[in-house]
Amino acid sequence: MLNYFLKRLLGLIPTLLIVAVLVFLFVHMLPGDPARLAAGQEADEQTVAMVRHELGLDKPLPQQFASFFTHMLQGDFGTSIRTRRPVSTEIAERFLPTVMLTVTSMVWAVIFGMGIGIVSAVFRNQWPDRIGMTLAVSGISFPAFALGMLLMQIFSVQLGWLPTVGAATWKHYILPSITLGAAVAAVMARFTRASFVEVIQEDFVRTARAKGVRERTVIIKHCLRNALIPVVTMMGLQFGFLLGGSILVEAVFNWPGLGRLLVDAVQMRDYPVIQTLVLLFSLEFILINLVVDVLYGYINPTIRYK
Repeated sequence: MLNYFLKRLLGLIPTLLIVAVLVFLFVHMLPGDPARLAAGQEADEQTVAMVRHELGLDKPLPQQFASFFTHMLQGDFGTSIRTRRPVSTEIAERFLPTVMLTVTSMVWAVIFGMGIGIVSAVFRNQWPDRIGMTLAVSGISFPAFALGMLLMQIFSVQLGWLPTVGAATWKHYILPSITLGAAVAAVMARFTRASFVEVIQEDFVRTARAKGVRERTVIIKHCLRNALIPVVTMMGLQFGFLLGGSILVEAVFNWPGLGRLLVDAVQMRDYPVIQTLVLLFSLEFILINLVVDVLYGYINPTIRYK
């Protein structure tokens, strides 16, 4: 297990290097001049040229990338063009709200998604199954931004129960987490149902029922563990997508997180912030998949890592 874990960690290096190169090239292909945006629309060409030289944007692209990558290895991600503050400080201030929102969304999405999926599988082709799958299809089909605006209109504007912007109290997490986790809960419900339906039809389940084992014990003890591996795989992928997908939800609710920071950075062509955030999202996604792979061994002891 340890050797497998260390090999996977070493495998992160070439992956992140490729991502860094692609992100760097993509960012510099964006239309717009960061120096002009930083200097202001009223600045003359001499001032813009001075700002461009100060930011190092007048150097050839290979030299800019070498400088960025060298400083990144030293833990220095540069200075934000927009705020002139260290990028690490900008990200540190926004990191916790995004993680808390993502975890909150994931927790309720997994609980309700798996619950609906299990109930739908147990009562397959009956009314609980039809209701559960109708909710799942609705959750997948409804766009996140539209759901967010609908929830704000009902619970904030009309009823006045919940706040719309900010992250000061637990009430601020309700609407954004529902908006962010709705699609995940729907995917989890459908995936859990498919996995449970397959396991329920196995011979060992029929044998347990023939022996007179209670249905609750059959579902929890025999079916749940055997159906968890594909569900955990999907759970890890969805958690990674939540981290990246929070961009749209944070923009709708003006959430003070990494997604909102990335939107502002793209608008201002803040190259250091964009590059660092995309690398951070990529690293998080890779680490989540690594954790999921390690969990396989605990769910199913027959799995061996080489």
